[in-house]
Amino acid sequence: MHALAHLLLLRSLLLAFLFLLQTFAMVSAQPAKPAAKPPVQDNDKKTDPDAQYVPGPDSEVQKGVPQGKLVKLRMEDCKTYPGMVRDWWIYVPAQYDPKVEACVMVFQDGGGCVDRKGGMRVINVMDNLIHKKEMPVTIGVFINPGDKPYKPGEPPRKRADGRPASPANRSVEYDTLSNTYATFLETEILPVVAKDYNITKDPAKRCICGSSSGAICAFTVAWERPDMFLKVVSFIGSYTNIRGGDKYPEIVKNAPNKPIRIYQQDGKNDITNQFGSWWEANQKMAAVWDSKGYDHIFVKGEGAHNGKHATMLMPDALRWIWRDVKN
Repeated sequence: MHALAHLLLLRSLLLAFLFLLQTFAMVSAQPAKPAAKPPVQDNDKKTDPDAQYVPGPDSEVQKGVPQGKLVKLRMEDCKTYPGMVRDWWIYVPAQYDPKVEACVMVFQDGGGCVDRKGGMRVINVMDNLIHKKEMPVTIGVFINPGDKPYKPGEPPRKRADGRPASPANRSVEYDTLSNTYATFLETEILPVVAKDYNITKDPAKRCICGSSSGAICAFTVAWERPDMFLKVVSFIGSYTNIRGGDKYPEIVKNAPNKPIRIYQQDGKNDITNQFGSWWEANQKMAAVWDSKGYDHIFVKGEGAHNGKHATMLMPDALRWIWRDVKN
């Protein structure tokens, strides 16, 4: 009996061991439970500093506001910059009266400003502000940088990263610290405008505007030729060492004041590269203008090197720059 009981006990233990092995094999065969997905984040708010900058009503076409006309021109035989061609545009507000001198506003990189549905929507802003008498009746002049003419069948030029290439002469025209671009305006652009439209020669009723290298170009024109322009709008200005622009704070500091009014904007996420820091350069320019008592305002933002903040600010910029001019 004792031997039989022992055998029964061994049999029970063996059966229990086999059951445990089967259970372990079944559990091991189950697919692994997938890892929990990370929580979804609002990337626009967390990573895009420009998401907050949205154009307002003054940047849109408004019902009941008369629209100015836009005349496109083509320059094939530039004398100041030989071999370069360019498109440019003249904006004529609906309120223009040939018997009354109109103010003048020049925009660099003009092709990016004349689209009513994209870009900086400047045409819409001018329509709306002139209609509300928040800026004077102003002829707009929108100029593209000079570029090399295309050969028949030549594809659009691109940068190494695949983006469209900048016009070939843009940096030469915009970043050079000289009076050459002002001379170009004086001798090749404004006479064409004046031939068909009654525009003022009063520099206090002339403004020049640009973004990035177009902004330092705008300031250079007024700095070199205050007899031509006394108002400047500068967005994300390239006051860096592309072609010596980083010297401007010292130049302005050591020179007699000029009666120039400057509206300035930049964002703390602007670029830094081999030419310098745009954010730091703009702060230096603002500091020297303020220390010298210039009629100047600096609107600081969070944005990167693009026109989103400038597009939102354009109506305020034009109100501020033209605040005391009537016609």
